[in-house]
Amino acid sequence: MTALSLSLNVEEKARLTAGLGMWSTHPIPGTQIGSVTLSDGPMGITGGRVDERDVALLSPCGLALGASWDSDLVSRVGEVIGQEAQRTGVQAVLAPNLNLMRSPLAGRAFELFGEDPRHIATLGAAWVAGVQRQGVGCVVKHLVCNDSETDRRGMNVEVDEATLREVYFWPFEVTARRGAWGMLTAYNRVNGTYCAQHQQAISGWLKQELAWDGLVMSDWFGTQNGLASFHAGLDLEMPGPARHMGEKLLPTLTGSQEEAERLDDAAARLARFAERVSHSPRYDASAAAQRQRLNTLEEAAAAGFVLLKNAGGTLPLRPQKGQRVAVIGPNATAPCFQGGTFARVALMPGLVSPLEALRARFAAEGVSVSYAQGVESDYRIPPLHALPLRAADDRPGLDVTFLNARGETLAHEVRNASSLIWFRDMPGVGDMLGLEDRAEIVVRSRFVAPADGRYRFWIGGTGAVTLSINDSPAATFNGEALEGDIMGKLMQAPSNEVTLPLQAGETVSFAATMSIGKSIAHGIWFGCQPPQPLDLLQQALEQAREADSVVLVIGETSDAGLESVDRDATALPAHQVALIRAVCAENPRTTVVLNVAHPVDTDCLRDAAAIVVAWYPGQEFGPALAAVIAGDREPGGRLPVTFAHRLEDYSVRNLTPDTNGNLYYRERQQVGWRGFAAKGTAPAWALGSGMGYAEIALSQATLVGEDAQNLRVNCCLENRSSRDGKAVVQLYLSGPGNDGAILAAFAACTVSASGRQPLSIALPADAMRRWQATNHCWATVYGDYQLRVGFASDNIIATLDFTLQPDGQVVQRA
Repeated sequence: MTALSLSLNVEEKARLTAGLGMWSTHPIPGTQIGSVTLSDGPMGITGGRVDERDVALLSPCGLALGASWDSDLVSRVGEVIGQEAQRTGVQAVLAPNLNLMRSPLAGRAFELFGEDPRHIATLGAAWVAGVQRQGVGCVVKHLVCNDSETDRRGMNVEVDEATLREVYFWPFEVTARRGAWGMLTAYNRVNGTYCAQHQQAISGWLKQELAWDGLVMSDWFGTQNGLASFHAGLDLEMPGPARHMGEKLLPTLTGSQEEAERLDDAAARLARFAERVSHSPRYDASAAAQRQRLNTLEEAAAAGFVLLKNAGGTLPLRPQKGQRVAVIGPNATAPCFQGGTFARVALMPGLVSPLEALRARFAAEGVSVSYAQGVESDYRIPPLHALPLRAADDRPGLDVTFLNARGETLAHEVRNASSLIWFRDMPGVGDMLGLEDRAEIVVRSRFVAPADGRYRFWIGGTGAVTLSINDSPAATFNGEALEGDIMGKLMQAPSNEVTLPLQAGETVSFAATMSIGKSIAHGIWFGCQPPQPLDLLQQALEQAREADSVVLVIGETSDAGLESVDRDATALPAHQVALIRAVCAENPRTTVVLNVAHPVDTDCLRDAAAIVVAWYPGQEFGPALAAVIAGDREPGGRLPVTFAHRLEDYSVRNLTPDTNGNLYYRERQQVGWRGFAAKGTAPAWALGSGMGYAEIALSQATLVGEDAQNLRVNCCLENRSSRDGKAVVQLYLSGPGNDGAILAAFAACTVSASGRQPLSIALPADAMRRWQATNHCWATVYGDYQLRVGFASDNIIATLDFTLQPDGQVVQRA
């Protein structure tokens, strides 16, 4: 590609350093290599597509995939995402997210694979390999230390170099070594430098030391200084048209040999990236292929479910004909399939809820499945889908009309969503940055009230919004101009509220009008909470009292975990805690299913007979849960993060930068489970915790190999049960170079019923290297090591001692 880039003139090369549009790059002049179409990720294909009607398959979230500890399965999920990209004409995906869950308060924790860098690196690289096998590029994000959301566009992470390289950069290093095609720089600063300008990470480590040949692009609107970013090694500013790089670079270039080589490098990398994604196979649209994709997503959801407790073999449920199972909780009918990011996937219609799936599974056995909601859902703004909305032509949804300053209609569409957001382009308006006169958006709909009571309406937007109900003014909202963290302001969705008493059968019409001006983005959002029964808890307790078993499904809503907003607590909402305690007291055979995607306080779960952490499991939540509860599938998950008894036990509890914008990583390498070990604090459940339905024992663990390059742990897994089961064997290594132990390697393994399964796990030589900040290089550390083999960081079965000698030879110690 170097020769190709050198054949272009300076203007052509410079133009390639910025995007063409919101989700596209410039084609390569003088070649057949066209523009690359990008999409956000990682749970599915999204970003820059038409609207909520442009649906795609939704995979389990990052923590759910991390909980599988299964590289092969995660790679197959990547294949599904790659195939969805083929179907939708997308050539590259901004994914996976390889940042660390440094704190359970991280608002975007659900996207992450976990809290340990080596666990994240292994599974992240597997996901990348699966996507790229489909000829679709991965743009791995967010390089680097975008581990929290508060003030993410301005805050500065202060972290020592060894920790940066060994912990936070490590997942990016591994995926680069294993062939990722792209990297996405983060918004934040690290040690005083914006990530898009971070020469050490981009040019020094990625491009020079690792000799990585991929493309480095900025996060959207994440370039602050074009020339500084260009010199640091940033190849592509996104989105386009150019704001800081591209043709904007030309007046600042000096014509030096160094800049000429940098232009050649950037052009060559874009051309190489575009060429790599230009050979995607044809999408297989057969029914058999689609069934296989759906089965993979269901398998992955179940493989991520973590069974933390199973007193007396409560699960799997084996109800007899005529018995009754009570399903309780708001998430049984309104589950949280995914988190609140700009990578939110428009869901396929007809998804099966946990309640529907459990009813279908047990109906054939003559088992009655009842339902009670128990408590209200905890939406920030309740979605409109609770109402039977109708547009003017009687289609479900909202009439959205775009008007110019003179009140003339520019465009009209029917949408079926609670949040309408436009980036750069708007129907009838075009490029909003080129808008000369102010314009208006008018949204109208109507519904028939399903019940008597008080209806609470919410309205908000990025401009001045007025809400009318039945032609009478009801509420106003004065939106702020979108500056700074545009995406953050859209995600937080501030709003005003109005309450209206209605009678069942009454027809209600509403209209919202918002003025718009020049902006990168505009949005308008709505919410409505219909009247709720006053006796939700009492109904739940009656159901629990009469049932033989209870499945209590509680947790979060789709706007609970948000991009750009960190959490302030790990406790479940008080009314959910009260529901758990009351139901468990009423029926001791209660299984609690946690539909959450971050660690939560668990003391309220003491009286539950069984506990399942389901995370945000993607679109196949319902079928997967029914299969696991009934025993058709194994709960295959093990914790990818540590669960504490209380928030105070975590090493990192404050994610707010100081008054100077600095966020100090003072815990250094003692992040996650390593922090608990360093402080001697016992977690509620440790990294790797979880159980299946089979009883599997580990024995005969031995270390084989005579030098650091060829070490392996061989062991035997014995299934003492009459059903197949899964084990996740983990290797924890401590030694002279460690700041405490590290998770060196792991492997997931299926053991057949009453069977024995040999397992061999390589101990990577890089586990015995440490970053030397003084010399800016890796160095092997020689001396005495201890290798602990087990099923969790606090469940160690065997200990193996050895000495790594200066000649690289390994001597085992008794």
